[in-house]
Amino acid sequence: MAPLASSKPHLLDPQVLVEDNPFSRTLILNRPKQLNALSYQMISRLFELFLAYEKDPNVKLLLLKGNGRAFCAGGDVAAVVRDIREVNWKSGAEFFGKEFTLNYILATYTKPQVSILDGIVMGGGAGASMHGRFRVATENSVFAMPETALGLFPDVGASYFLSRLPGFFGEYVGLTGARLDGAEMLMCGLATHFVPSAKLPLLEEALVNLDSSDPAMISAIIDEYSERPYLKGKSAYHQLDVIDKCFSLRTVEAILSALEKEAVNMKEDWFSTAVQSLKKASPTSLKISLKSIREGRLQGVGQCLVREYRMVCHVMQGKLSKDFFEGCRAILLDKDKNPKWEPSQLDLVSDTVVEEYFSKVDDEEWEELKLPARFNLPGHAMAKL
Repeated sequence: MAPLASSKPHLLDPQVLVEDNPFSRTLILNRPKQLNALSYQMISRLFELFLAYEKDPNVKLLLLKGNGRAFCAGGDVAAVVRDIREVNWKSGAEFFGKEFTLNYILATYTKPQVSILDGIVMGGGAGASMHGRFRVATENSVFAMPETALGLFPDVGASYFLSRLPGFFGEYVGLTGARLDGAEMLMCGLATHFVPSAKLPLLEEALVNLDSSDPAMISAIIDEYSERPYLKGKSAYHQLDVIDKCFSLRTVEAILSALEKEAVNMKEDWFSTAVQSLKKASPTSLKISLKSIREGRLQGVGQCLVREYRMVCHVMQGKLSKDFFEGCRAILLDKDKNPKWEPSQLDLVSDTVVEEYFSKVDDEEWEELKLPARFNLPGHAMAKL
């Protein structure tokens, strides 16, 4: 492995910068033109670095942030689709297997991780941050899990962290791909703190000079720079009772019908936006996403990631549906934003097909995701959201 010691930011890998400090390391996602979308190379490097620093007694905490206007806009799924077309679906499965294993390392990490979410946080970016101990939002934060619009589903352990948001807010966020600002992230628990971006340099300076891994001390330092943000009047979070009423229903069809009925009497924009988002999303994606989040409520993060790996392998294989490839074509490649889903309606997606996404993949060479053994973990390493 490349040497890890230096006093200034340096280029270990063009896509991941490392800043070495006396008691900490700052990892900087460095693909600003791609909004720091995670490549396989970035995921592998982060995996290597996190494991190395966990064993290094001189490193007390890790900071993770992005270069430019995004923390991380997700995994580089366009590259995944290209690899699948050039090689086979197992190259896509390899990408997600590595990413999900990184998510598990972060979720069970024994040292505090502070993620500075000053910008776009979507998909894989959520996986790189939500499993960490501290998640700092700012006025520039934009969070979303937009996978159902791509023919995918909220992955990277999202069935774990979305299912643990208040009420059924996680189902709302996961199914509609709704965008949340920093204040909403703090209110629902996706963020642990809200710090104005102007104060981030001072916060980072204070953190990197702290000779401690004590979560209470780290939290106290972040608290010094934190503010209570204003939750905008039109925020969907003000209507959590209505969200619970609709998104607690058993099926996507029932959720959509309830939302349409509520929208008649409500003037808030988010109602019509939610309805339109559900109608535009892949019907298959919506159904497997709802089932995934519901199952996640009763599972640990490792169980969620193993199940999500089964699901994503079925998606990559393309036997049950090719919606992922169509979604990527319409949204990311051709950009006509007019995907032709198959099936095209919710009532045409059978429960039998949905169940198949949660079963083992029918391929002789396929294996379940094998997560690394993590023993003797402190309590805070296992429960962070």
